[in-house]
Amino acid sequence: MFKDKLTDDLSDRKPNLGTLFARDLTEKSVAGGGESGSSPNGVVVHRPGEELELIEPNGSLDLGEKGSCGGYDSAERIAAAEKWSDLEHELSQEEINLEKLRRFAFTGLPNGGGIRATAWKLLLDYLPRSQDLWDKELSGNREKYAKLKEELLLTPSELWREKDETLNDEADVAGQLQRHRIEDHPLNDVKASVWHQYFQKHGEIAEQIDRDVDRTHPDLNFFSGDSSFSRKNRGAMRDILLLFAKVNPAIGYVQGMNEVLAPIFYVFSTTYDEQDLANVEADSFYCFVRLMSDSIDHFCKHMDNSPVGILSTLSRLMELLKANDEELWCHLVYTSKVNPQFYAFRWITLLLTQEFKFQSILRIWDSLLSSPFGIQDMLLRICCAMLVSLRSKLLGGDFAANLKLLQHLPDEIDIEYLLRVARDIGPDGSALHFDM
Repeated sequence: MFKDKLTDDLSDRKPNLGTLFARDLTEKSVAGGGESGSSPNGVVVHRPGEELELIEPNGSLDLGEKGSCGGYDSAERIAAAEKWSDLEHELSQEEINLEKLRRFAFTGLPNGGGIRATAWKLLLDYLPRSQDLWDKELSGNREKYAKLKEELLLTPSELWREKDETLNDEADVAGQLQRHRIEDHPLNDVKASVWHQYFQKHGEIAEQIDRDVDRTHPDLNFFSGDSSFSRKNRGAMRDILLLFAKVNPAIGYVQGMNEVLAPIFYVFSTTYDEQDLANVEADSFYCFVRLMSDSIDHFCKHMDNSPVGILSTLSRLMELLKANDEELWCHLVYTSKVNPQFYAFRWITLLLTQEFKFQSILRIWDSLLSSPFGIQDMLLRICCAMLVSLRSKLLGGDFAANLKLLQHLPDEIDIEYLLRVARDIGPDGSALHFDM
């Protein structure tokens, strides 16, 4: 069964439900706020200065003309337009050169046009290199997802409706009489009731997912608000996470997985391709599975003390910091005594999705997914660069000051500079004294 295939690499692991925590999302949502409104075509309009572009009804980003880079000088606009053109050319080849794509993506992918969506699918190995195989691969996976969702997620009423439509079609052809269904309803507590069995299977895990999905980026209208658009997005994310938990019962759902899913689901919604837009949920599910397979041990409590567990990864981060800035390492470990579990646990398990603004997260993930060092190694390099970039403040701070700083990073961090520092950091690097 396809369900069994998905669980092969993720079996025998249990969720780390008690230890994974996420930063409180206290930023006020602008959805429905007095400073935002709607344009005549129904697109929500944000107040000036908001960094995240909006997705229009057709799924494209409101970027203006192709290659437009508002706020850039003319030289940067030309460079950005050239990069866009080069990427489009590379992604149009019959055989994709992944090494070349990684070099492009590592320095940042453009918003809109579906370029980032296609690139991420390739970098996550969801799409094969040969374009001739894309249609077959995508249609196969999307069909499997629909069957898996029907098997594990559809409510009895939805399942009955689909079966009734099928039976009616067959009756029209074969002349068969339609049968009446035995009465059943969601409040039926008889054990034989399909509704009773449905609620037993979903239970608390669905409630936890609902709570977390509703809290996902409350400042962004794509995820938050009462519009049919945002409700549809949250509903799709809920189904992806619930299906992941059902397919992988040994892991289940762990709080914070919604934050890891959000960038994937958002980016895949920015394509122009109608088929891709119609299958954002399925494509997001498979890429989420691939991404989680690279770091799932960090979510498993019984793996914490193993060589692949979160404690071992935190130790590797400290070793990396010591190799590149021993003075800062000594201050954090012996002077201010800030345990990396207090801050880096969240950085690593949630792939930095709680530390930066959403547009910056997308840029960081371009480098994470395309890094020649691998996702986890690049993640540790970025985490180390984050510490090094704050060395002056950290060296002057005590436990309380440093803990507050590391749990609530300053907004003025230069992401491009941070990624350049991360690229140059190595396990045997010389001391780096960079400050943002």
